[in-house]
Amino acid sequence: SFAAATIGTETAGSIVGPSSVNGVVGMKPTIALVSRRGIVPISLNQDSSGPMTRSVRDAAMILDAIAGTDPEEPWASDADEYVADYVAALDPDALRGTRVGVLRTTGPGADEVDPLFDAALDVLSAEGAELVELPTDALVDPRPEMRIILLHDFKVDLNAYLAATPSTVPVRTLADLIEFSRTDPRESLHTMDYWEDAQATENGRSDPTYQAALENGRRLTGDDGIDRLLEEYDVDVLVSPTGSPASAIEPDGTPRAGPIPEGPRGTRPPGLTVVAAVAGYPLISVPMGLVDGLPVGITFASTAWTEAQLLGLAYDYEQASQARVPPERALASR
Repeated sequence: SFAAATIGTETAGSIVGPSSVNGVVGMKPTIALVSRRGIVPISLNQDSSGPMTRSVRDAAMILDAIAGTDPEEPWASDADEYVADYVAALDPDALRGTRVGVLRTTGPGADEVDPLFDAALDVLSAEGAELVELPTDALVDPRPEMRIILLHDFKVDLNAYLAATPSTVPVRTLADLIEFSRTDPRESLHTMDYWEDAQATENGRSDPTYQAALENGRRLTGDDGIDRLLEEYDVDVLVSPTGSPASAIEPDGTPRAGPIPEGPRGTRPPGLTVVAAVAGYPLISVPMGLVDGLPVGITFASTAWTEAQLLGLAYDYEQASQARVPPERALASR
């Protein structure tokens, strides 16, 4: 409640995740519906920007303003073809007659979030949606492919970004950035495993291993992932808890596995956020209540270019549930 609206950037959860744990709405659009020009890149295959707001209506208003073709962003050269009137799509009866695929989470924190998720599903049913429970193994973990994609993309895309910065910027490459961070007293507190692994990649996007990972990752998450579930179970949208409540902030330098750890498939349970990230598909997180005083969200996701549909369904849920709890400080200031 400190801002009317903000713009977030996401590669694999950095819009919807913070939105969930801060009790706000966050939408990651289809890749390149919104230009990424000027954003420090991780991967142009997965990077997106989108609204983080107090309400679904505000998110739709922001998306109306920022979506569309940018002649200076080649990946967004035809975005206008997919733009809709997002505010006009807001419908308090959007859930009526909608078939909703329910994806339950099995990872850490699932037990504490499940009661809120069940309550959210009751709201969807009360609004006229038909719920279809999907198998807990309906999604495939794409992290092995995503790791290869992001490491190669980061080196290519960051080097291109830094090369285009003003000559006064002394850091021109990923290698320069690693060297700076090793010697800077603040930056050296953080590990650089992913940076170093990205720097070690060769041949960029022409690398056969990268090309195979990109093709396989998109198939697992798109044709054989979200699109398959929508068709096989005849559902219009998928819903899942966005994540667990916020965890304790660890001191700088604390070792952690990170979002794409090395290891075989299934190292972590697959989540809708990561699957949509690799597919490049849209999703929106809406507050669904508090766990021990900490916010958590519910995610609505579907196939590419379905932002208007997702906003309409999320709006119906938001209006019916009234689940967002403003911070106590915001309430006290009214």
